[in-house]
Amino acid sequence: MNLGIETETLEFKKSTGELKEAMHSICAILNKHQHGELYFGVRPDGTPIGQVVTEESLREVSQKIKNFIEPKIYPEINKVVLDGRDCIHIKFSGDQIPYFSYGIAKIRVADEDLTMSPEEITQLILRNGREGNRWENLISNKSMNDVDEELLKTYISRAHEVGRIAIEYTDKKTVLNQLELSEGDQLTNAGKALFADDLLQDIQMAIFATSERLTFNDIQRYHGPVLKLVDIAENYIKSNIHWRVEFTGSLQRTEIPEIPIDAIREALLNSFCHKDYASGESNEVAIYKDRVEIYNPGNFPEGFEPQDFIDRPERPIRRNPKIARTLYYSKEIESFGTGLKRIADACAEAGVKFKFEKLKSGFVVCFYRLSENEKESMDRADKKPIKADKKPIKADRQEKIVEYLRVCGTISNKEARELLGLADSTTKRLLKDMVEKNILIVEGERKARKYLLKK
Repeated sequence: MNLGIETETLEFKKSTGELKEAMHSICAILNKHQHGELYFGVRPDGTPIGQVVTEESLREVSQKIKNFIEPKIYPEINKVVLDGRDCIHIKFSGDQIPYFSYGIAKIRVADEDLTMSPEEITQLILRNGREGNRWENLISNKSMNDVDEELLKTYISRAHEVGRIAIEYTDKKTVLNQLELSEGDQLTNAGKALFADDLLQDIQMAIFATSERLTFNDIQRYHGPVLKLVDIAENYIKSNIHWRVEFTGSLQRTEIPEIPIDAIREALLNSFCHKDYASGESNEVAIYKDRVEIYNPGNFPEGFEPQDFIDRPERPIRRNPKIARTLYYSKEIESFGTGLKRIADACAEAGVKFKFEKLKSGFVVCFYRLSENEKESMDRADKKPIKADKKPIKADRQEKIVEYLRVCGTISNKEARELLGLADSTTKRLLKDMVEKNILIVEGERKARKYLLKK
């Protein structure tokens, strides 16, 4: 017996060892024809070779379909005998397209399962009039038991505090239902992305040795709720860019990053807000010698350029409106459609060059870093005493010395003199006065004498 060749509605798998590939084939066929058949235990040329078929193997196939195909389908799964060999036959149908397997949408072309582009998914949704079938609205494989409750409590507290929702925390099921992020005990994909862990919502971060994507000094990968991933990525960037310290005469020093943190966080939030989660691709942060890039696997809206959203108020085009709305409630994003302008404004104010880049595979926000010469100048400025333009009053002099010591640890008479622009005798009297007031302590004698803050 030979079952013939594979077609756009018929797929063969040699064994249940190819379960994941089978899930993709089922979704691809559903997205193209809304019905089809699949056999386990049959070669691609249609020859039955059989496999071990037990209640357990049939249950495993059923559970995989239940857990990893969205929206849910209810196929017929049976043991069949072909040429005296045991095989598994699956007959399936469904009209709630698009269908996703492991978060990825496929389409059947001849006997191949091709990954659909974001534009193809959008067109499929619009063509079938099923706005409710957006990826974020589909029921996920996560339940209330998978919710990070502390994260949810913190979110509700913040959103209530900023006055954008009237919801107060009672229990996770009630709150998530009020936010329209669940159906019964199951989370929607939007609810999963925001408040549960999943391997498909992740970020990869790396530091490269040069300005090219060749040798890296560090690479890290995390998965989890979007709000936690944004914090992780922000801290990673903050820890690996250059900062300078400014003394303003107050007791609090001012630390200034080479890239404005507001712009970095806005870019990260945008990258997760507009991500194409169905693509299965990771968000990325790449830190080079000359730039920092934040990559989002989600194509920029067709027919628009980034500058369109900076020069004039365009209506927001949201890939994941529920995720965007939820982030808006807690003031993570300030208002819809203004993210790129906020990034541009923050960089302009800080004098930082930036670039928005449309790729075939997604969208990149690029922040340019200081050159090596600029970094060296900054380092010298941080370490050298700062000369005053004019002689400060006595209280200000003491504050400047205290602030200097908090950064540098010790100060000599010469360093204090240069810092304040005072005569040697005046500087000595000031330091002596601060020692007598128990503000400073002295270590060493004569030229080796240093002053430290008293603990």
